[in-house]
Amino acid sequence: MNNQNNNRIYGLIFIALFVVSCSSEEQPSISQTELSESKTEVIPSSEIDQIILKSLQESGDFVWGNQSNELILSALIQSDSILTIGYQASGQQLTNARIGLESVQVPEMQEAAGKIIGMISEIQSRNQGANLRKIEESLIHADLPFLELKVYDLEALETLKKMGEVRYFEPRGYEFDYSLLNDEQNARLTSGSGCENEPESVPVADYSVTSPNAKASWNYVQMGISQAWAQSTGAGITVGVIDTGLSPDQPALNGFFNSGESSNRIVQRFGTYKTGYWWWKKYDGPNDQCGHGTAMAGVVASPRNAVGNAVGVAYNSNLISVRGTSDVIFDSGNEKDGVAEALVLLGKRSDVKIISMSIGDLFSNSKVADAIRYAHNRGKLIFAAAGTSTTFTNWIGVIFPATMSETVAVTGVKEGNGYQRCDTCHSGAKVEFTVIMERTGSNTKPLTTALYSNDPSTVGGSSVATATAAGIAALVWAKNPGWTREQVVEKMRSTSDLFPSRNSEYGYGNLNAAAAVGFY
Repeated sequence: MNNQNNNRIYGLIFIALFVVSCSSEEQPSISQTELSESKTEVIPSSEIDQIILKSLQESGDFVWGNQSNELILSALIQSDSILTIGYQASGQQLTNARIGLESVQVPEMQEAAGKIIGMISEIQSRNQGANLRKIEESLIHADLPFLELKVYDLEALETLKKMGEVRYFEPRGYEFDYSLLNDEQNARLTSGSGCENEPESVPVADYSVTSPNAKASWNYVQMGISQAWAQSTGAGITVGVIDTGLSPDQPALNGFFNSGESSNRIVQRFGTYKTGYWWWKKYDGPNDQCGHGTAMAGVVASPRNAVGNAVGVAYNSNLISVRGTSDVIFDSGNEKDGVAEALVLLGKRSDVKIISMSIGDLFSNSKVADAIRYAHNRGKLIFAAAGTSTTFTNWIGVIFPATMSETVAVTGVKEGNGYQRCDTCHSGAKVEFTVIMERTGSNTKPLTTALYSNDPSTVGGSSVATATAAGIAALVWAKNPGWTREQVVEKMRSTSDLFPSRNSEYGYGNLNAAAAVGFY
């Protein structure tokens, strides 16, 4: 593997390469004829999805590691056949706290990866008939302790489960049927949604004008944000936003990023999401083709402008936008790859202190979890949405990766006395903080930047709550630049509405930016 090639996140190892025809998109790798010759009884995808659904209903999560080898093989056969395998050095345990701190390039780790690949290659070469069309190659991640290769054989899975070098294995590309979550009484959107961000004519009652001529969202005063600006504007703090990218047509987040009362800061755009089939995937660029990422970036860092656009919470912070997914639910293999790579990209940057993730999936993914730990162990403060801007059935609780201890889970609530979650928000025991982001009666959402135009848009859900929390964290950290991540979180916690109590659904309650920066 070429250690000097920093532009590629994957190291490439060829075991054997056969001529194979494949399309540019992800597809199952085994034909129906080959399936009929397989000795494995394939569990249909409809049955796999029901198993996933039942697990979500009973435990709030689904873990591939708890499933049978037969189910995992069936999922592989009905997706892209690519297995993600987390590994560790022989005779050693790679703890979660060491991911990102210990190199996967050391000989012991490379030997473990090679042993796993060699075992699978040997078993599949021995067991699969000559007429089974296949391509045996592997991708070893250059920074994270996992590798990927095509697996067709039950014996290979059985052997993996016995190997001390294996931490986990799960299908890379199997996609759950989200339509199963639809409520019969209230049809609900799922994957592929959360992508509306058109400019609006916002009523004057839903914003206040702040100098020189920016629109401050109606909830800023309630969250103590407008008051906090007397003490901090986020200057010197860099926030990374992993989402659907940044629109090149939104002036406030491009050429006018330094305008009005926002100055001496940077905005950068990257794209880690790829389209296409495994080996032939190509980066799809940093531009937002959805709208959600532009909205979240605007909440965090839109300038305090003179043109009537929305102003961000930390309007003097630096912004790094990474397009890691095509929409708010990263349920495809390519989207999981993109999110993991985005976390590594931001994790490597010494200037990035905060990562905002207003995206997620219904259940855990070990590859993305490794990437979360990589960034966390390198000191990043990661905020994750308890839900998304989509609407799921009410029994769905906090979603991944907000379920992880390495992230800070945030959800949105309606204004008024007591705590009532917003129409598209999730709640649960993992929630740390809440943000007021929906008006009682009108259900009006907070202001942000649209895909284009100097006219703002509005955005709701746990998504905007998460971006708002990330912006507040930037205000706190800018006021106290010598603080650690833990000190920043503790200050946000101790100044929250419900502290020292913790609610089972809403954590420590509403953040108070003004109190957190010492305004009062």
